[in-house]
This record gives sequence, C-alpha cells and structure tokens, in this order.
Amino acid sequence: MSRLGLRPSPFAAIWPATIVLFAVSPLLASGSLGHSALSGMLPFAAVTAIVALGQLLVIQQRGLDLSVAGVMSLAAVIVAKAPGGQDDRLVTALLLVAVMAIAVGLLNGVAITLLGVTPFVATLAMNAILTGVVLSYSGGQTATVPGRFADFAQSKVLGISVLVFVALGLLLVMAFVLRQTLIGRRFVAVGAGSDAARAIGLRVTRNQIGAYVAAAGCYALAGVLLAGFTQTPGLTVGNAYLLPSIAAVVLGGTSLAGGTGSPLATVGGALFLSQLGQVVLAMGAATSTQYLIQAAIIGLGMGLRNLPWARLVRRRRAARGATA
Repeated sequence: MSRLGLRPSPFAAIWPATIVLFAVSPLLASGSLGHSALSGMLPFAAVTAIVALGQLLVIQQRGLDLSVAGVMSLAAVIVAKAPGGQDDRLVTALLLVAVMAIAVGLLNGVAITLLGVTPFVATLAMNAILTGVVLSYSGGQTATVPGRFADFAQSKVLGISVLVFVALGLLLVMAFVLRQTLIGRRFVAVGAGSDAARAIGLRVTRNQIGAYVAAAGCYALAGVLLAGFTQTPGLTVGNAYLLPSIAAVVLGGTSLAGGTGSPLATVGGALFLSQLGQVVLAMGAATSTQYLIQAAIIGLGMGLRNLPWARLVRRRRAARGATA
C-alpha cells in the first residue's frame, strides 16, 4: 500500500481489533460470547457509545469534557425522581433534563471559549457542581422511574435491546450532519484548525460552544436511557462512563489534539471496550483491572499518535534502499 501512495485510515484499525477480540473471547472466558452474555452487554455498550459520541464532538474541537458523570447522574436522578412514579409526568421530567443539559453545555462552552478557562478545569468544576446538585436534589435517596418508561428502555426489537437502536439512530444522524451538511463541514474545519477557520470567516466560538451543548445532550440522553434500563438508578450511575467515553474516542482513531474524527469508529471503540470489560470480569478480574486497561488504552493511543510515523517510514525506505 505504501508503494501506491495509500495510507491506512486511522479510523479503520478498530474493526479488525474488535473482530479478533470477539473471536478469542470464548477462549479467554467461556460463555462470554453466548446469547445471554451478548444480550446483557449490548445495552451498556449502547449507552457507552452514546456518551462517546458526545465526547467525540468535544475532542474534535480540541477540548475534553469531564462533566460526563455529573450530567448522566443528574439526568438519571431527574427522570426517576421528578415524575414521582407517574407516567403522565414523564414529559415534564424529560424537558427538565433537556434544559439542564443545554445549561451545562452553555456554561462549559462559555467558560472555556470566552473566559479562557482550560477545558480540564472548567468541566471538572462543573462535574463537582453537578455532583452536589444530585445529592441535594435526591436527598441521598434513590427513586424509581415510571413503569412505562422502564418498559420501553427494557424492551427489545427483533431480540435486540431498543437502546442499541437509539445509539444507531444517533450515530446515523451525527455521521450525516458531520459529513453531508454545511454546518458539519464547518464544524470539522474549525476543529482541524481554529486559526485558519477564523481567518476564512468561520464562527469558531459558536462551533466550540455548540460542541459542548451537543455533548451534554448526549450524556443526558445516555443517563435517561440508563435510568430506564436499570429502573432504579444509583446517585453515581454516570461515574463508570467517563474513562470509557475517552478511551472509545481514542480507540476509534481520533486524536486528543482535535481535528477529524469518525462517529462510526467511535461506536466501534465503545463496542470493543464493552466486550473487553465483559471478558475481563468473566475471567474473575476485579473491576479495577478494567479501569487500568482503559487508562492504558488512552495512554497508548496518545503515544502512538505522537510518534513521527512519516519520518519512521522514510527511514525504513532509506534503509531498504541502502541494502538493495
């Protein structure tokens, strides 16, 4: 491929890795590829994918969102507590969740773009605030979502969890907007180079704030769906999704330095992590091992991205030419 001047896409590597993982899963942990195992894994993989798609938007704009856990947990608590178990009050709860997500996204975006706060500090502070709101609003007590919503979140279509179809729908919408619309192409251009985008008249600040708003919407959606699926969500239900959201983006080939990204590859990264976590737990390893693997993936992904691949290829070609 190098002789033809072609380079493999960084977004394609996740798929052979995922295929290999599923192929060796039964060898590492018997039953990890059975029907019941997959049925139990896919809903949580779908939630991870939705969160990762939101994180992807932020990372494409050279940012990082650490408010994932707070947004998810507050969304889950609102949709469980606000209706008071009554189905006819669910719409009001969902509207509250939407308002919360928009407000969080705007505050994050404004703090980062207009006030100059670094993404790490701004979103970490927001997560701390949201954690406090969760504890105050819930009173430290869990609640149960309305029955009809729980039935929806736990339902299946063609034997597959409805959460998977929601994640696929979000994937299709995001991929279409980013690749086929003017707004999406401008968004990608701003992420690839904000100075160049500003020079040609693109609204950099608007795109960056929009990324945080859209990302918060993804986290809130994931929190709502997770609440419905578990029926009685915990107060820290979103804590387990921060690291996987970043790892899935890295596995999908997107650089943490920003620029172009692939929603499809990001979803592939979420599927890989979910199956890997299932295998690790089935082998009897502690949950902490799963977190260590995710952290290692992020570090490895960043390290591989920073390697001077072009220079290494040139040196290899020169060495081959010298020995020919």
